[in-house]
Formats: sequence, C-alpha cells, structure tokens
Amino acid sequence: MIAGVSTEFNPPGPEDFQLPPIIPGVDWFTKPVLVAGLSVVLIVWFFYGASRKSAIVPSKLQFAGELGYNFVRNSIARDAIGSQDYMKFVPYLCGLFFFILLNNVAATIPLVQFPTFSHIGWAYSAAILSWVIYNGVGIRKHGLLRYLKLQTMPAGVPLWLLPLMIPIEFISNIVVRPISLSLRLFANMFAGHILLLVFVLGGEYLLLHSGSIALSGVGVITLLMGLAIAGLELFVQCIQAYIFVVLSAQYIGGALADEH
Repeated sequence: MIAGVSTEFNPPGPEDFQLPPIIPGVDWFTKPVLVAGLSVVLIVWFFYGASRKSAIVPSKLQFAGELGYNFVRNSIARDAIGSQDYMKFVPYLCGLFFFILLNNVAATIPLVQFPTFSHIGWAYSAAILSWVIYNGVGIRKHGLLRYLKLQTMPAGVPLWLLPLMIPIEFISNIVVRPISLSLRLFANMFAGHILLLVFVLGGEYLLLHSGSIALSGVGVITLLMGLAIAGLELFVQCIQAYIFVVLSAQYIGGALADEH
C-alpha cells in the first residue's frame, strides 16, 4: 500500500472488456457489434462516394478512395499474391484491411474508445474467413490431394524426412495459421487497450483521489504518459491491420503457388 493512497482503487482487468448491452434485454447488441456495424456502413459509404462520380481530375474523396484502394492493391495484393491472380482478391483484402483498421482505431475515438478485436471471437472470425478463402482457392486450383501434398511436402526434402515433415507442415500450414493470425491481432488490441486503461485510470485516481500533492504530480505524469501510449497504440492499431491482411494475402499466394 502506498502512503496516502486509498485501497479503493480497482485496477482494470479482463472484466472491463465485458460490456453491457446497449439496449437492455438485447444481450448481443454491445458496443463491439455497434462499432463493427458502423464501420461497415462507413466503408461502403466512403468507397461508393469515392467511385460514384469518377473524373480525370479527382475530387478529394475520390483521391482518398483511390489512395486507399491502390495501397492495398499494389503494396499488399500484387506483391504477396503475384501479378497474374491478385486482382480477384483485391476487393476482399481491401474490405478486410479497412474493416480491421476502423475497428482497431475505434479504441482512440472519443465516446467509442474500444477496439472490437480485443474480443477474441471477432479475431477468430476474421482469421477463419481468410483460412476458408486461401484453402478454398488452393483446393479449387490444385485439387484436394495435390493441394495437401503441396502444403505438407516441401520441394527438395529427402524421402526419409517426409514422415517427420508431413505432420509438422500440416499442423503449421493448415491448423496453426488461423490461430496465430487471430491471436496476434487479439493480443495486441487487448494488451494495448488494457495498458492504456491502467495509465489513464491510475493517473486520474492519483490526481483526484490520492490526497497528496506529490502523488497528484505523479498522476499528472501518468496521464501524460497515457497520452504517449495512446499515440503508440494508434500506430500499433494500423500496423496490426496491415500485418493481418499481408499475411492473409501471403497465404492466398502460397495456396495458389505450384511449389513451396
């Protein structure tokens, strides 16, 4: 116990992520569901508005839409999948990127201040969708047996190593990928938000309820550090959206490749 500080302060924990329903009695309609729904509406509005009146000299909205679309198309899809097959996956990757980005950045928006993907179910859902797509396109192109062979039998591996390599490659390429993909996103959003809560709520408590001038000063410093962490968290939110979509694109490219 710190002298002058009441033990009434309850540090934030996992229970702070269990939000009550927005409408009493409608248990499924929580803030993450609302944020996810609003992000879909915003994405559709943004790209529809950007493409509705295309012109040689683009408007600001058209320019922003083209900038975002070209970033996903050129810097993610084309580089990770390849020049022949990438265009058919650009709509999915573009929608996925902006959906994850908006739901991550929601953690820093006033009155929202909650990252949707800090709930593991949302991260699993996004990862499973990518898993279904890249396995589906791989099976469609190669057939089930040849696809499994390509995913579990790396080229150039000696025959005597295959009994060891096949189960390892199967677990790594088929089983573990959606788990690692989802846990990476979830862990970063969960940890970043709870760290921010610790600094903001702790700083507020020290500033307003410590009863000590010295500890009030510590509270001010803690709140300032919280602002710095919020800026760092915004960077992490953008990076995690990028990483998730880049890995999804790489998995699609790997599924379509003839050799690994």
